[in-house]
Amino acid sequence: MNKREIQASVKDVRLVQKRRDQMIKGAVALFKEKGFHRTTTREIAKAAGFSIGTLYEYIRSKEDILYLVCDSIYDHVSKRLQQDLDQKKGTPASLKLGIADYFRVVDEMQDEFLVMYQETKSLTKEALPYVLKKENEMAGMFEKLLILCVENGELNLSEKQVKMISHNIIVQGQMWAFRRWSLHKNFTLAEYIELQTELLLSGIRSGEETG
Repeated sequence: MNKREIQASVKDVRLVQKRRDQMIKGAVALFKEKGFHRTTTREIAKAAGFSIGTLYEYIRSKEDILYLVCDSIYDHVSKRLQQDLDQKKGTPASLKLGIADYFRVVDEMQDEFLVMYQETKSLTKEALPYVLKKENEMAGMFEKLLILCVENGELNLSEKQVKMISHNIIVQGQMWAFRRWSLHKNFTLAEYIELQTELLLSGIRSGEETG
């Protein structure tokens, strides 16, 4: 599923991206504090630093901002992982780097992740599949990396094991956003990444032995 096209009356691509980034930042803070339905577009415009009229030059509705939040998360994850895929294809080292990159994105965008999950229920029936598709595409990045490792003889995993591990990586990364309030009392981000990666790789080795 391609990125959803959100209409803007402004034609300057860089300006559109800049204004939408400002909207996302302002809206995420408001959605986290007040919820999607209790937040107005006027409040979002104010938090973003411009007028309500300017806001509607870049989006059509408040719901568009949830799409932008979702796309922003996916784009950041994709950019980080693609860098490592280009450098070291299909090796345990690239898998470790990919996991670490993803966990760091979750840390940097923890509010966006929280809002995406909390407010998904606010989307229409037509819009919800798009957001869920984006979630699956993030897991698909790790699935691709794991498949490369299998093809290179670095790992011995079944198709179902590959799919399960890719989703485990996504969930364990997001746990840092959802449970950080408790986890940070005992773990730094670096320690969390190291331990979770160790547990994931131990599970992979166990899966190879039983697969």
